[in-house]
Amino acid sequence: MAVGSAAPKPGGPGVRTGRAAGPGREPSRVGRVFQDGAPGGPVLRLVVRWVRRPLLPAVRLWRRNIQLRVVVSTLLMSLGVVLLLGLVVIGQVRNGLLDAKEQAAQSQAAGGFVAAQDKASGRVANGGPDGDATDGRPGRGAVNWRSELVKQLASGGQGAYHVVALSPDSEDAGTSRGPRASGNVDVTSIPETLRSSVAQGTGTFQTYVKIKYSPPKEPEAGLVVGKRLNDVAGNAYELYYLFPLTQEEESLSLVKGTLATAGLFVVVLLGAIAWLVVRQVVTPVRMAAGIAERLSAGRLQERMKVTGEDDIARLGEAFNKMAQNLQHKIQQLEELSRMQRRFVSDVSHELRTPLTTVRMAADVIHEARSDFDPVTARSAELLGDQLDRFESLLADLLEISRFDAGAAALEAEPIDLREVVRRVIGGAEPLAERKGTRIRVVGDEQPVVAEADARRIERVLRNLVVNAVEHGDGRDVVVRLASAGGAVAVSVRDYGVGLKPGEATRVFNRFWRADPARARTTGGTGLGLSIAVEDARLHGGWLQAWGEPGGGSQFRLTLPRTADEPLRGSPIPLEPEDSRSARERAAADQANENALRLATVPKQPGADRSPIQMPARPSVPSHAPPGAAVDPAALPGSGARVVARQAGERLGAGEAAGRISEQEDTTRGR
Repeated sequence: MAVGSAAPKPGGPGVRTGRAAGPGREPSRVGRVFQDGAPGGPVLRLVVRWVRRPLLPAVRLWRRNIQLRVVVSTLLMSLGVVLLLGLVVIGQVRNGLLDAKEQAAQSQAAGGFVAAQDKASGRVANGGPDGDATDGRPGRGAVNWRSELVKQLASGGQGAYHVVALSPDSEDAGTSRGPRASGNVDVTSIPETLRSSVAQGTGTFQTYVKIKYSPPKEPEAGLVVGKRLNDVAGNAYELYYLFPLTQEEESLSLVKGTLATAGLFVVVLLGAIAWLVVRQVVTPVRMAAGIAERLSAGRLQERMKVTGEDDIARLGEAFNKMAQNLQHKIQQLEELSRMQRRFVSDVSHELRTPLTTVRMAADVIHEARSDFDPVTARSAELLGDQLDRFESLLADLLEISRFDAGAAALEAEPIDLREVVRRVIGGAEPLAERKGTRIRVVGDEQPVVAEADARRIERVLRNLVVNAVEHGDGRDVVVRLASAGGAVAVSVRDYGVGLKPGEATRVFNRFWRADPARARTTGGTGLGLSIAVEDARLHGGWLQAWGEPGGGSQFRLTLPRTADEPLRGSPIPLEPEDSRSARERAAADQANENALRLATVPKQPGADRSPIQMPARPSVPSHAPPGAAVDPAALPGSGARVVARQAGERLGAGEAAGRISEQEDTTRGR
């Protein structure tokens, strides 16, 4: 029998359940329902969340326990194999039982058909006292002949089979051609298809049916074998043998029970074997993972317990050797680092005494420089300047050694960063006047309060402002303050040479310079930004840099409002609003807006029908400029904003806007 292929379900592979609504297309009813959220949007998400919540522990256990995954996979695969083998065995047993039953039934029925035909032929040949009819009606013997035949044929079965005799005109039960059946069998158990086949053919026909009985006996499966014969009067009738399949069903049930029991035992046994085998492998791995976690936590004396000489034992020995070598190397590095920090600290302290003496002598020489010749006087001035740099270097080295040793202490208290910024700007004013730079402050209208160490924050901002003035090429320096959520920020923006790609992250390295070949005749000691970033980390904040070649740079200090509060963003964007990339994005957005406005203008009657030449869309940069530091997740509203421009500046950003305006005037017939 041919089996039809099932149609794929809606939404399954190969089925297109719908099309996405394009521009101008009204969404479908289902789409509106999901958008409105009646049964689909929030409600569906709540249902999914409610169903998923109790499953999360099981999913987490499944993902973290390899032993569970192996055992469950083994059980599932063995269960599938047992089911497949059980189906094959049951099918073979069922086919064997049915074949044996068919052969026995055909043999039994063939003997019965021969006996019935011989009995009818012998009755006609021998005649009998009740076999003749003098008035054209059948005699009493002829009337009872079929009942006796059915009883005689069924007597040899005794429940093994039943016999039914039917005639085409068997509806008249009062005649000799009425239905006859043994064992309280309902004659409707014989299907019409089998009866029609028997009535039209001369051979033996069979089929499987449900044998029905008179109440209260329940129907049962059986095999029916039938054939058309002639009775003593020469009339055709149908003789059927019905063989119940009760014994075969019992045998098949016994086989199924045996296979199910054996299969369950095999599956459980395989699961236990898999659990034991995997346990022998997973236990050392778990032990190694636990020891590795303790090693990463600093407990370098942890080792694995090694037993045996197998692969797992060799793995444990290799792991222990690795841990021992790591411990030795880490101890060497710690000792070297400790000696280095002690050396820097000791040298810095020891240099203070001779430096004080040299400073006193240099001050005396510097005050008397007016009596010297010009060369000697200039040497005295250089000596004083370099001694100042030497003192600053010693102070920075001492501060760095404190950070390295973990001895830096934070004295946090609520301060207003505006006061700190004013003190820093006041101290940098003389340098700014010499450089021709103006320092502007933005965002100081409202208090900007945070729990911080005023001395360290002032040192950080002084370093940033002085660097901006020195590298600003005489242009303005903008100091911006802002606060939002649980964070405050101060940014220092200059418009000098800027930073090349990749320099925004290296600028905080110790003694790093943008030009290694340049002598350190200007600027600080090379440790200022390194100390500044350590001060920011000590507060739990960020110090980040942004820059572009020829476009200046910006340094941003972000601090939490309260100490020990984690930062989630900064109220000031790292990339300033007036950067080159921001201007390009603003010009591109304006050109796109003009093009869209022009495309939506309806054509006036009588206007030129020539198509409008749309300007090429300028490329919008899809990422931050090269060299920009990675900006942490910003607070809401802290993204870069487009700076408002004057109308003339917008037109000057590119020729596309002017071309669009001219084409628009031409289209309108001006």
